[in-house]
Amino acid sequence: MSEHAPVGTLEGWTRSPFTGGGLTYDVYRRGSGPGVVLIPEIPGITPEVLGLAEHLVLSGFTVAVPSPFGTPGRPASAGYTVGTVARLCVASEFRAFAVGASRPITGFLRALAADLADRTPGNGAGVIGMCFTGGFALATAVDGSVTAAVASQPAAPFPVSRRHRADPTMSPAEFDQVAERAARGDVCALGLRFSHDGSVPAERFRTLSDRLGDAFRVIEIDSGPGNPGGFSRAAHSVLTSEVRERPGHPARQARDEVVAFLRERLDPDGVADR
Repeated sequence: MSEHAPVGTLEGWTRSPFTGGGLTYDVYRRGSGPGVVLIPEIPGITPEVLGLAEHLVLSGFTVAVPSPFGTPGRPASAGYTVGTVARLCVASEFRAFAVGASRPITGFLRALAADLADRTPGNGAGVIGMCFTGGFALATAVDGSVTAAVASQPAAPFPVSRRHRADPTMSPAEFDQVAERAARGDVCALGLRFSHDGSVPAERFRTLSDRLGDAFRVIEIDSGPGNPGGFSRAAHSVLTSEVRERPGHPARQARDEVVAFLRERLDPDGVADR
């Protein structure tokens, strides 16, 4: 058992550029089985993000990790994080403050998910977004290749007003398409947040739940005073830095639920176990 978050390295990952939606980024790939696109959180592909990626590989998935910002493998620090945020705030492909926006980065992610689905067994591809990229995972579900989307602590657009807090992280047209696919059972989504995480407003999840209904399931972990998991009020990264490898740990349980959700949606016939 460890009192530190799981970490990984770039060893064993294959890097190659991928172009989609008019954008080109390096993508790190590894594993076998159904495909999952893991979009890194701020400040980039940190050791903790790689720890989650390696866990997914060991769980039987082919994982593709794009690198749209940051330095792959570099540990997070206050200065590194602030510098990355500053760059993202002015980058046109991310539109960090825009309400009801279609973000160019999602075109790249849809193309990557479609490519991964074509190359791997199972029922389409899954996409996991975290923090700044959390909502990007939902926006990729416009594409028919995406059958499972995981929005972990979706923090964009940054919640600077009531409209920003309730924003579903995509444009109205994209939201309509995702809702239509969800109503047909073509895609399901999972949302995760800590209860006292001010950067991930509960209003955002209510907007998504009201429209997507049972196709959107929320996992909320208690981070209030005296919570059983011992989380601080500043707890944020559900699937990475807050995970501890000990039985019964709430963030580890949330990670287990994400893996089970992906298996259910992407591998209903047990392809990865054959």
